[in-house]
Amino acid sequence: MPGPPVKDRKRLGIFYNRRAEDKVRIVDLKRVLERVRRGAISPDAALKRLRTLPYEDLGFAKVDNHRALRRGFPEVIFGEGKTVTQISAIMGRVAAKRQPVLVTRVGPEVYRKIKARYRKARYHAAARAIVLDAPGDRSPKPGVLVVAAGTSDLPVAEEAAITAELMGSGVERVYDVGVAGLHRLLDHRDKILKARAIVVVAGMEGALPSVVAGLVDVPVIGVPTSVGYGTGLKGVAALMGMLNSCASGLLVVNIDNGFGAGYAAAIINGRV
Repeated sequence: MPGPPVKDRKRLGIFYNRRAEDKVRIVDLKRVLERVRRGAISPDAALKRLRTLPYEDLGFAKVDNHRALRRGFPEVIFGEGKTVTQISAIMGRVAAKRQPVLVTRVGPEVYRKIKARYRKARYHAAARAIVLDAPGDRSPKPGVLVVAAGTSDLPVAEEAAITAELMGSGVERVYDVGVAGLHRLLDHRDKILKARAIVVVAGMEGALPSVVAGLVDVPVIGVPTSVGYGTGLKGVAALMGMLNSCASGLLVVNIDNGFGAGYAAAIINGRV
């Protein structure tokens, strides 16, 4: 997809010369490929070199075009704090490479404006995320399970689930199974035992990830949420509880970081 209109670039603070940038990229690519042809470097060394090449400087953002090559998934847009115009411009550059686009932490009012330009964009209200799929079909690889302690944890849990799905994982969900009623969790033991990577989201005292990690032989990623009362300190109590878990194999991300947990789970699932 094209970048922002020329008339908007000064207003947006976008200072780049597309033709000059493309010329530099082509020269760099030709130089690397020529060295491979001569046998001066190996294909693996060339791949390592290509991983560090291009990004696009939009003035307010430097879009990392090769992140998908290095990391297996393109740059994700953290929408909070960005203007609609900035989000739209970054989306355009990622989508132009025929890559999937994920925008996190945005409300429905942002989506309505984005939808006017990107007609195929979809909004996941629970996750507060915008998704623009890449062209073509991709069969998901089963293996990721997202578990939420309570209904109040669903926004973070859904952010994790949507992230893992967009990265190519098949995701199952088990929600509202916190430690106040563990029999609810045990009713889903079949899903728990067949998962390759499990994301467990919990607020309050953050006990559920330890419980799940004690039942399985796969990585469990704990996500503390800011759900709770006064001494919960907006998720700090849950974070401390998870970090001090007695259960081995429990990894912990930052408070409310569903995206980070879903990303990690998808990588693990893809490697297994």
